[in-house]
Amino acid sequence: MFPGSHGGVHSAGRPFRVGTPYVRPSFWHDGLVLILPDAQADAHMRMFNADGTEAQMCGNAIRCVAKYLYESGICPSEHLRIQTRAGMRALDVHVTNGIVEQVTVSMGKPLVAEDTLLLDNKSLPFFDVNMGNPHAVFFREAMPQTADVLAVGERIGTHTHFPEGTNVEFAVVRNGRELDMRVWERGTGETLACGTGACATAAAAMRSGKTERVVTVHLLGGDLMIRWEKDDSELYMTGSATEVFRGEYNL
Repeated sequence: MFPGSHGGVHSAGRPFRVGTPYVRPSFWHDGLVLILPDAQADAHMRMFNADGTEAQMCGNAIRCVAKYLYESGICPSEHLRIQTRAGMRALDVHVTNGIVEQVTVSMGKPLVAEDTLLLDNKSLPFFDVNMGNPHAVFFREAMPQTADVLAVGERIGTHTHFPEGTNVEFAVVRNGRELDMRVWERGTGETLACGTGACATAAAAMRSGKTERVVTVHLLGGDLMIRWEKDDSELYMTGSATEVFRGEYNL
């Protein structure tokens, strides 16, 4: 993450590809986040994918932004408001000895619809979910291997069924309170985690009665807790935020 007039940190995942080579081999991430001032909020977040396209929202990045704003003293309140392309988001930071360990984000009201996709002459049922950005959620009996996530995810994510492209989630229901998920992200490819994707997957599972209204979503990069009390209410995501290191980059 790069602060505008504030100061700076970042988020982790794949090599740095947003217009420049990555800084060092151990510096892995999947996007570029800018923290900017905002007249109506504590900050304005902009997030760019690995291919340079701008995302409407990023659930993982916004937790990192909240952590940075609080720990840097820019926003000393434990209740923050951050503007995104998907709208204003309210956040609560959970602090231990001055360090933000977890962040809860009000992710808005999911829009969930059932749909089908024709692929290789097969009709594949999925859930079309909007979390401020688009998601196609596919529930499976077993989790696909990495090669399938990459290949099938890209074919679905760039399919003409989705004129603007979509994020693709593959999910397996463990039980009424747990889901496993892997994600192919629009503009990036497979990533270790996707906050909006976890929310979309949980919303689809809850709406279809596959799970209860509070679930843990297990991703390659860690776990997220998702709570959605009823269909017409706000959905909440809680997850960790960890600073890896700080540095300076000359533009």
